[in-house]
Amino acid sequence: MAFFLAFKEIWRNQVRFLSFSAVIALITVLVLFIAALAQGLAMANKEYLSKVDGELIVFDENADLMASSSLIRRSNLNDIQRVDGVADAGSVGFSSGKIFLKSSGEFLDVSLIGVDPNKPGAPPVVEGQSFSNNRSSDVIIDANVAEDSGLQVGDQITIVTIRNDEETYNTLPVVGITDGQQYLYAGSIFLTNKTWDEVRTTGSANASLAELTSNVVIVKVENPEETEIVAQDIENQVSGTEAVDIDIAIESLPGYSAQQSTLNTQQGFTLLIGILVIGGFFQIQMLQKIPQIGVLKAIGTTNSVVAHSVVLQIILITTFGVFIGAVITYLLAAFLPAGIPILFSGPSVLLAVISLLLIGPIGGLVSVRLAISVEPLIALRL
Repeated sequence: MAFFLAFKEIWRNQVRFLSFSAVIALITVLVLFIAALAQGLAMANKEYLSKVDGELIVFDENADLMASSSLIRRSNLNDIQRVDGVADAGSVGFSSGKIFLKSSGEFLDVSLIGVDPNKPGAPPVVEGQSFSNNRSSDVIIDANVAEDSGLQVGDQITIVTIRNDEETYNTLPVVGITDGQQYLYAGSIFLTNKTWDEVRTTGSANASLAELTSNVVIVKVENPEETEIVAQDIENQVSGTEAVDIDIAIESLPGYSAQQSTLNTQQGFTLLIGILVIGGFFQIQMLQKIPQIGVLKAIGTTNSVVAHSVVLQIILITTFGVFIGAVITYLLAAFLPAGIPILFSGPSVLLAVISLLLIGPIGGLVSVRLAISVEPLIALRL
């Protein structure tokens, strides 16, 4: 009976309910795009760190967890490897640069990452081969660079950096391609630490150090359950270091936390607006049909049936609107330019859809209360 009443009213007022479903669809599009934008920007910032084969990242204790300000000497790496509980460790250096695209004559911004071959921090190769040794002058590019530049295994890549206030060009062979490994919103190019030190951007005040240095050390622990203990041991036994887990290092990336909290706040306000819009719509509609509800109650319809019919009506309209909005979002995303950092991941999309489906019943609670509180005699003005 409740379903019949809900469906019958929708069918008799198709234009009204279709219009409201369109409003819900637009809210759905906005929520899904904000969720996808938050996920895409987060991944463009942290993708490399989120995929490293390790549990800890060691910084210079004075760097405030900023990789660009951190300086770890080779001797520190050796000391870290000797700490009990450390299974393996690899030094990683970060810099920025560009590559020159001969096909178009343009430049592509990239992150230059120096790694120790076959150590934590080195990327897995999905095409081609990895570095042959620690002194290799080869290059591994990630899937983003490969897609944007058209480079393949066996091609020569021209890396452009600023060294001692002068623009320098270094042409190196591409021996491998890894999966997506973006860092700080740019595709990544991996080099051995020795080659990275020779290629990376430096200022005029940067003097060459006698000892090879990097920015951080990625640590793989023997027992992941003892990660905090190993981190404390590293800080105690290797002076001048600070060890944190991967998640904390990601949260400390420049602008990451502020960016995510801003987008999450926007998404929350959008859901709140959705609740208010849906609640307002159904409340106005309920006020318009109080006489009809009075007739139903006068002929013996129970409050339970009336309440269930209102809730079912809200669920049907909300579900249809969310479905239409999801389809529109999917179609729009298919035509977006590749450079827009939109990422629709299963968990984030599912959470957004569930939230959207819940705002209908939540927003309609006032309407349900209004419906069951209708007195037949008063409604019929008897």
